[in-house]
Amino acid sequence: MKCAKYLFSIFVGTAIYVCLSLCFGQNGMRCYKQLEEQKILLSKRTSEIQNINTELTLEYSALQNDKAVISAYARKLDYVSDGEKLVKITGLKPAQTTLYDTGSLLRHEDPDFLSEDACKIISVFITILCLGVMFLFDVSNGKISLKKERSPMIKGIPVYDFKQI
Repeated sequence: MKCAKYLFSIFVGTAIYVCLSLCFGQNGMRCYKQLEEQKILLSKRTSEIQNINTELTLEYSALQNDKAVISAYARKLDYVSDGEKLVKITGLKPAQTTLYDTGSLLRHEDPDFLSEDACKIISVFITILCLGVMFLFDVSNGKISLKKERSPMIKGIPVYDFKQI
Protein backbone atom coordinates (compact mmCIF):
# COMPACT_ATOMS: atom_id res chain seq x y z
CA MET A 1 0.00 0.00 0.00
CA LYS A 2 2.89 2.35 0.75
CA CYS A 3 4.30 1.86 -2.73
CA ALA A 4 0.94 2.66 -4.35
CA LYS A 5 0.74 5.99 -2.52
CA TYR A 6 4.16 7.02 -3.73
CA LEU A 7 3.45 5.83 -7.26
CA PHE A 8 0.28 7.91 -7.14
CA SER A 9 2.32 11.04 -6.38
CA ILE A 10 4.56 10.29 -9.38
CA PHE A 11 1.42 9.82 -11.47
CA VAL A 12 0.12 13.20 -10.27
CA GLY A 13 3.41 14.87 -11.26
CA THR A 14 3.31 13.24 -14.70
CA ALA A 15 -0.32 14.25 -15.19
CA ILE A 16 0.50 17.86 -14.27
CA TYR A 17 3.39 17.84 -16.78
CA VAL A 18 1.12 16.53 -19.54
CA CYS A 19 -1.60 19.07 -18.74
CA LEU A 20 0.87 21.97 -18.69
CA SER A 21 2.40 20.84 -21.98
CA LEU A 22 -1.00 20.43 -23.65
CA CYS A 23 -2.38 23.75 -22.45
CA PHE A 24 0.60 26.10 -22.24
CA GLY A 25 3.47 24.30 -24.01
CA GLN A 26 5.12 25.13 -27.32
CA ASN A 27 2.65 22.97 -29.25
CA GLY A 28 -0.20 23.53 -26.81
CA MET A 29 -3.71 24.84 -27.24
CA ARG A 30 -2.89 28.40 -26.17
CA CYS A 31 -0.07 28.64 -28.71
CA TYR A 32 -2.32 27.13 -31.39
CA LYS A 33 -5.03 29.71 -30.66
CA GLN A 34 -2.55 32.60 -30.98
CA LEU A 35 -1.26 31.24 -34.29
CA GLU A 36 -4.82 30.77 -35.54
CA GLU A 37 -5.60 34.44 -34.76
CA GLN A 38 -2.48 35.52 -36.69
CA LYS A 39 -3.56 33.35 -39.61
CA ILE A 40 -7.02 34.96 -39.71
CA LEU A 41 -5.48 38.45 -39.60
CA LEU A 42 -3.05 37.57 -42.39
CA SER A 43 -5.81 36.16 -44.57
CA LYS A 44 -7.88 39.34 -44.12
CA ARG A 45 -4.92 41.51 -45.05
CA THR A 46 -4.13 39.29 -48.03
CA SER A 47 -7.68 39.56 -49.38
CA GLU A 48 -7.59 43.38 -48.96
CA ILE A 49 -4.32 43.59 -50.90
CA GLN A 50 -5.70 41.29 -53.60
CA ASN A 51 -8.74 43.58 -53.98
CA ILE A 52 -6.46 46.62 -54.33
CA ASN A 53 -4.37 44.73 -56.88
CA THR A 54 -7.49 43.88 -58.89
CA GLU A 55 -8.61 47.53 -58.89
CA LEU A 56 -5.19 48.73 -59.99
CA THR A 57 -5.01 46.12 -62.75
CA LEU A 58 -8.40 47.22 -64.09
CA GLU A 59 -7.39 50.86 -63.91
CA TYR A 60 -4.09 50.12 -65.68
CA SER A 61 -5.80 48.25 -68.52
CA ALA A 62 -8.37 51.05 -68.84
CA LEU A 63 -5.56 53.63 -69.07
CA GLN A 64 -3.92 51.60 -71.82
CA ASN A 65 -6.99 50.88 -73.95
CA ASP A 66 -9.98 53.17 -73.20
CA LYS A 67 -9.81 56.59 -74.94
CA ALA A 68 -12.38 58.18 -72.61
CA VAL A 69 -10.41 57.19 -69.49
CA ILE A 70 -7.17 58.44 -71.05
CA SER A 71 -8.72 61.82 -71.87
CA ALA A 72 -10.25 62.08 -68.36
CA TYR A 73 -6.84 61.52 -66.75
CA ALA A 74 -5.25 63.96 -69.23
CA ARG A 75 -7.77 66.64 -68.18
CA LYS A 76 -6.91 65.99 -64.51
CA LEU A 77 -3.29 66.69 -65.43
CA ASP A 78 -4.33 69.99 -67.14
CA TYR A 79 -3.96 68.75 -70.71
CA VAL A 80 -6.35 69.97 -73.39
CA SER A 81 -7.26 68.39 -76.68
CA ASP A 82 -7.41 70.19 -80.01
CA GLY A 83 -10.26 72.65 -80.26
CA GLU A 84 -10.85 72.97 -76.50
CA LYS A 85 -10.49 76.28 -74.73
CA LEU A 86 -8.84 76.51 -71.36
CA VAL A 87 -10.47 78.56 -68.62
CA LYS A 88 -8.42 78.88 -65.46
CA ILE A 89 -10.26 79.60 -62.21
CA THR A 90 -8.21 80.70 -59.24
CA GLY A 91 -9.00 80.07 -55.59
CA LEU A 92 -10.19 76.49 -55.93
CA LYS A 93 -8.42 73.57 -54.37
CA PRO A 94 -6.58 71.35 -56.80
CA ALA A 95 -8.12 67.98 -57.53
CA GLN A 96 -6.98 65.31 -55.15
CA THR A 97 -5.36 62.30 -56.62
CA THR A 98 -6.57 58.90 -55.56
CA LEU A 99 -4.32 57.35 -52.93
CA TYR A 100 -4.50 53.64 -52.43
CA ASP A 101 -4.15 52.18 -48.97
CA THR A 102 -1.72 49.33 -49.32
CA GLY A 103 -2.25 48.23 -45.75
CA SER A 104 0.01 48.38 -42.77
CA LEU A 105 3.11 46.33 -42.18
CA LEU A 106 2.29 43.09 -40.43
CA ARG A 107 5.09 41.21 -38.72
CA HIS A 108 5.11 37.65 -37.45
CA GLU A 109 4.78 37.49 -33.68
CA ASP A 110 6.08 34.49 -31.82
CA PRO A 111 3.36 33.03 -29.60
CA ASP A 112 3.75 33.04 -25.84
CA PHE A 113 4.27 29.61 -24.36
CA LEU A 114 5.66 27.85 -21.33
CA SER A 115 8.97 26.16 -22.10
CA GLU A 116 9.42 22.43 -21.67
CA ASP A 117 11.96 23.00 -18.91
CA ALA A 118 9.47 25.11 -16.96
CA CYS A 119 6.78 22.42 -17.37
CA LYS A 120 9.20 19.77 -16.12
CA ILE A 121 10.38 21.87 -13.16
CA ILE A 122 6.80 22.61 -12.08
CA SER A 123 5.78 18.95 -12.35
CA VAL A 124 8.87 17.75 -10.43
CA PHE A 125 8.18 20.35 -7.72
CA ILE A 126 4.56 19.20 -7.40
CA THR A 127 5.67 15.54 -7.34
CA ILE A 128 8.14 16.25 -4.53
CA LEU A 129 5.48 18.25 -2.68
CA CYS A 130 2.99 15.39 -3.01
CA LEU A 131 5.61 12.86 -1.86
CA GLY A 132 6.41 15.06 1.15
CA VAL A 133 2.74 15.39 2.11
CA MET A 134 2.22 11.62 1.88
CA PHE A 135 5.39 10.95 3.85
CA LEU A 136 4.35 13.37 6.61
CA PHE A 137 0.88 11.80 6.64
CA ASP A 138 2.43 8.33 7.14
CA VAL A 139 4.72 9.64 9.89
CA SER A 140 1.83 11.32 11.72
CA ASN A 141 -0.27 8.12 11.56
CA GLY A 142 2.62 6.05 12.87
CA LYS A 143 3.05 3.93 9.75
CA ILE A 144 6.63 5.16 9.44
CA SER A 145 8.83 5.69 12.47
CA LEU A 146 11.78 8.05 12.33
CA LYS A 147 13.25 6.67 15.56
CA LYS A 148 15.86 3.97 15.20
CA GLU A 149 14.66 0.84 16.95
CA ARG A 150 17.32 -1.07 18.82
CA SER A 151 17.21 -4.79 19.14
CA PRO A 152 16.85 -6.02 22.74
CA MET A 153 20.06 -7.05 24.46
CA ILE A 154 20.73 -9.45 27.31
CA LYS A 155 24.03 -8.77 29.06
CA GLY A 156 25.58 -7.16 25.97
CA ILE A 157 24.42 -9.87 23.59
CA PRO A 158 21.81 -8.79 21.02
CA VAL A 159 18.66 -10.86 20.88
CA TYR A 160 17.14 -11.39 17.47
CA ASP A 161 13.53 -12.33 17.09
CA PHE A 162 13.32 -14.76 14.18
CA LYS A 163 10.26 -16.77 13.31
CA GLN A 164 10.55 -20.43 13.99
CA ILE A 165 10.23 -22.67 10.98
